[in-house]
Amino acid sequence: MNTDTKSIIESGKAILGIELGSTRIKAVLIDPENKPIAQGSHVWENQLVDGLWTYSIDAIWNGLRDCYADLCADVKKQYDTDIETLAAIGVSAMMHGYMAFNDKEEILVPFRTWRNTNTGIAAAALSEAFVYNIPLRWSISHLYQAILNGESHVKDIAYLTTLAGYVHWQLSGKKVLGIGDASGVLPIDPATKNYSAEMVEKFDKMVAPKGFSWKLTDILPKVLQAGENAGFLTPEGAKKLDGSGRLKAGIPLCPPEGDAGTGMVATNAVKQRTGNVSAGTSSFSMIVLEKDLSKPYEMIDMVTTPDGSLVAMVHCNNCTSDLNAWVNLFKEYQELLGVPVDMNEVFGKLYNHALEGDADCGGLISYNYISGEPVTRLAEGRPLVVRSANDKFNLANFMRANLYASVAVLKIGNDILFNEEKIKVDRITGHGGLFKTKGVGQRILAAALNSPISVMETAGEGGAWGIALLGSYLVNNPQKLSLADFLDEQVFAGNTGVEIKPDLKDVAGFNAYIETYKAGLPIEEAAVKYKVSE
Repeated sequence: MNTDTKSIIESGKAILGIELGSTRIKAVLIDPENKPIAQGSHVWENQLVDGLWTYSIDAIWNGLRDCYADLCADVKKQYDTDIETLAAIGVSAMMHGYMAFNDKEEILVPFRTWRNTNTGIAAAALSEAFVYNIPLRWSISHLYQAILNGESHVKDIAYLTTLAGYVHWQLSGKKVLGIGDASGVLPIDPATKNYSAEMVEKFDKMVAPKGFSWKLTDILPKVLQAGENAGFLTPEGAKKLDGSGRLKAGIPLCPPEGDAGTGMVATNAVKQRTGNVSAGTSSFSMIVLEKDLSKPYEMIDMVTTPDGSLVAMVHCNNCTSDLNAWVNLFKEYQELLGVPVDMNEVFGKLYNHALEGDADCGGLISYNYISGEPVTRLAEGRPLVVRSANDKFNLANFMRANLYASVAVLKIGNDILFNEEKIKVDRITGHGGLFKTKGVGQRILAAALNSPISVMETAGEGGAWGIALLGSYLVNNPQKLSLADFLDEQVFAGNTGVEIKPDLKDVAGFNAYIETYKAGLPIEEAAVKYKVSE
């Protein structure tokens, strides 16, 4: 047992980060050196209620208490002590969605998560009015759709927030939101670091005929930047989080953030000209910009870092699911032959063999669309492998085509940033399942984006560690460093991970592949349109 760590916990110097993800609530406890010392988790699932994806209020609090209890059990097991107080707490959660409350603090309709796509009419109308891309999952889209639907609860809204904002409010009594999470509620003006006054005014005019008693800024959380105090844990908040009653009130909280922001922090990608790519079941890239884009693009969402820099986000619904399905097929074949299966070996062998294929995959293309893909304007998906009789159909090209497919849509979105908007990037960090087989996914992504890609060991710690670091930034920053400098100097201390530069032959091959891929999209559209069976 580490007695130093035990005394850090007992003297209240540890920092707690909690992130509510879509399938897991995770808690990470870090020491003053920003290293994880304990963790806890709780598995949960969203429910489809009346056609909308939700998590109940009970599920939120039961999950948080269980996650915190799991963390406390880990502390007890490792260090034989209990948590009574902390240096800071940070809460983050999946962004966007809709949590609306009346003046009695009662939720008016079940929490509508980012996953709901019933907001198409509202998002299109707002995008046109604001001359700004407003995605379906943003909170403002949910609010306007509820207004267009004539939902009776809207007149009673006293407060509208995200999941992280709600949990933070209940713990601290403060109606605030970190700027990164707030940028997924309503566009942020980079000059004022607040909601766009122009868009607030436009929205209020659009809904004025309805005669609501509220104006938009009356019901939205106050926007805070990383490092600003966002309140203190109240006695009621302490009871809600810690079922044992040991946790004391008075602990400072950092601004609540969204999972995109905490991912940027956990990969040291908040500085301008840096970015990160998360590649697992779905994928997204976040590139921190030096200036605004010249115009809005339907496939690029504009959000911010936790300290308010503009970020261009390309979000793709599909990444590794179809690739994993093909790898499982080879696993079944191995079992059929009676050969023992080690999945790490199967992935390793197939992924590395893909690198021996032709740079353009010998003409093969793959569409990995298990679900619809907004970037390529497909409401539904049909996984397809497409080849002509003259293509070089072998295992290396087949695996390479499927690996290319996992980041092809990401490339289409990022090509706009790099080729049309001439965005410059010094470092992109990759994290997620695609990078588990050393060097392969990294090399493929470097070719797709024509940019060096770094992978760090710590990226696996995830968003709960990211929000704990924002808690540390609040209380362990006597020199008042910027967030980017704090991460560089105090957290990562020169560790930029292992970098792979793009191979020119790979880049040319991926460019050839993507042209064939885009030309073949009508095949995918036809497959969606003419489905053979239900």
